[in-house]
Amino acid sequence: MCERDDLQRWARATITRRGFGAGALAGAAVACAPVENTPADTEPRGVTMRKVSFATPDGTMDGEFYSAAGGTHPGVILWPDIAGIRPAKRQMAERLAEAGYAVLLANPYYRDVAGQQFADFADFAGNGGWDKVTPWRSKFTTATKQTDARACAVWLMAQAEVDKERGIGAQGYCMTGSFALLAPNADTHIHAGGSFHGGGLVTDGPDSPHRNLRADAHYIAAIAQNDDAKAPGDKTALREAAVAVGTTAEIEVYPADHGWCVPDSPSYDEMQAERAWSRLLALYSQAL
Repeated sequence: MCERDDLQRWARATITRRGFGAGALAGAAVACAPVENTPADTEPRGVTMRKVSFATPDGTMDGEFYSAAGGTHPGVILWPDIAGIRPAKRQMAERLAEAGYAVLLANPYYRDVAGQQFADFADFAGNGGWDKVTPWRSKFTTATKQTDARACAVWLMAQAEVDKERGIGAQGYCMTGSFALLAPNADTHIHAGGSFHGGGLVTDGPDSPHRNLRADAHYIAAIAQNDDAKAPGDKTALREAAVAVGTTAEIEVYPADHGWCVPDSPSYDEMQAERAWSRLLALYSQAL
């Protein structure tokens, strides 16, 4: 998982917003296939976006909502990684919407701040991002993660663009991988959870995400090779937990390092990111 030492190493390597963040996004543009926000009457496949906010038991959640123009689509909660909402995550939300989903890009830090806080991952890594988000992250518990998933699901089910007859998916990256695995246990409308290089999936506590899988939900835990090297028993614990519950779960260690799925990450790996993306779409096709 993302750690302070990694951030210091990336910062020492002179990662800058101009040299790394913008370059990585440009290099990933073809793979991520961003789309224009065009009127529905001229581009049926166009993606619309609006900024949104809604009440939760802990405050006002904010985020951005993306959907393909016309018709209804299965809802998805997209939790960003530690650097929060920013262009790289918008790019991923747009691509998912173009694939036929109504996507809520949710702000996990809404209890403390609203909207974008960092220009890109390089900005987060090089400009004190870790210290800035640490007090915000202290609010995350199993209970708050499930509170937020439930609130997002309720909001999605009230939107005209969301197909009410189909389930909701949840996906998370880095620190929010655990959000995604916990989400199906938070609300019965959430049928799938996908964690990508997620942290905190296996803990010693009774409320560990791997002990809170739902039998009739579908899961992916895509694990980074360097995370697996640090905690090789986690993949086994996840597999054993899935078997014990009787749920459908794809647990795989990818030959890529933590952060490989995110276009502005210093460890972005286009080939493995595309493979993970294809498995995410297969998960949603099966579960939603």
